[in-house]
Amino acid sequence: MIYDEFCLELIQKLSDAKGPSGFEDEVVAAAKEAMADYAAVEEDKLRNVYFYRNGNTGTKPVVMLDAHSDEVGFMVHSIHPNGTIRVVNLGRWTNSTLPASKVKVRNGDGKWISGVFVNKPAHFRSAADNVADVKISDLAVDVGARSAAEAREVFKIRMGEPIVPATTFEFDEANGLIFGKAFDCRIGCAALIETMRRLDGLELDVDVVGVLSSQEEVGERGCRVSVNRVKPDIAICYEGCPADDTFTEPYAVQTALKKGPMFRHMDCSVICSPRLQRFILDLAAEKNLPVQESVREGGGNDAAITLLSGDGVPSVTAGVPVRYIHSMNCITSYEDFDYTASLIAEIVKNLSKDTIDRF
Repeated sequence: MIYDEFCLELIQKLSDAKGPSGFEDEVVAAAKEAMADYAAVEEDKLRNVYFYRNGNTGTKPVVMLDAHSDEVGFMVHSIHPNGTIRVVNLGRWTNSTLPASKVKVRNGDGKWISGVFVNKPAHFRSAADNVADVKISDLAVDVGARSAAEAREVFKIRMGEPIVPATTFEFDEANGLIFGKAFDCRIGCAALIETMRRLDGLELDVDVVGVLSSQEEVGERGCRVSVNRVKPDIAICYEGCPADDTFTEPYAVQTALKKGPMFRHMDCSVICSPRLQRFILDLAAEKNLPVQESVREGGGNDAAITLLSGDGVPSVTAGVPVRYIHSMNCITSYEDFDYTASLIAEIVKNLSKDTIDRF
């Protein structure tokens, strides 16, 4: 496979950007830069960013391409007397994986300083310390301060500041594997941008609006605003979705690395539009593009919001497989990113008013 340098640089910038829910500014800035030549770009007060494709007429059915820009992270709650920081989740974590993980904490000067989730050394641990059910309120982040006063006055720690994993992007070119943080949903953001690049200059029977919606990880909040602004006739929501190929019985694997995007029939938040879903699966087969499908018993995404907007908007979710989402370290593949952009570009090229009316 040929690796596009624009795409690799884009994925790196988006993954390394520090943007937990409510603090998506770095992600928005990187996305705006990438899309400057391909769309009219707007932003709202919730940090949703909109890409109105060059060539839109305002007279055709509107296809909304959505991906969420936020990542799971943390927020400073308070400071313990010993100088360690009590935090709250921004989104859902597997808390048992957090001890000893390195993070970056934004301080009052706007600088990102290093910290580590407190982990009691084995020499001091009892059996009770090793229980798997770890509460976030039992954990703390240590930036090296020796007292609450030092944390505030020297390290400039203050309430309400964001915290993110200190993970950085890596690309294994020999195997096409990408390592980093925040691939839920930064790999989806990158695939959305690449889709719009591939549609650039084409004559379409639809208008296309790309949206990077904010605050998905805390309840799809940004999309509730963005969908009302776009007023789409159809919506495709990109995700970095949890791969299940390392822990699931082979017969039940529905989201594997290097087998293409996953289009889910349902999760606990949405039943994706069955006729639109079938149209996409049939089109993938016709174009010989790899695709996966799933029935999820958990999870949720922005399609739950777009589906119920207006008079009801046919909506589906396109997931780029990611191993170990909602953790400090994720793995995804360039192939799946590329397959996702290719398939969704084909979907858009095959949409028209008559087609959409059948959904």
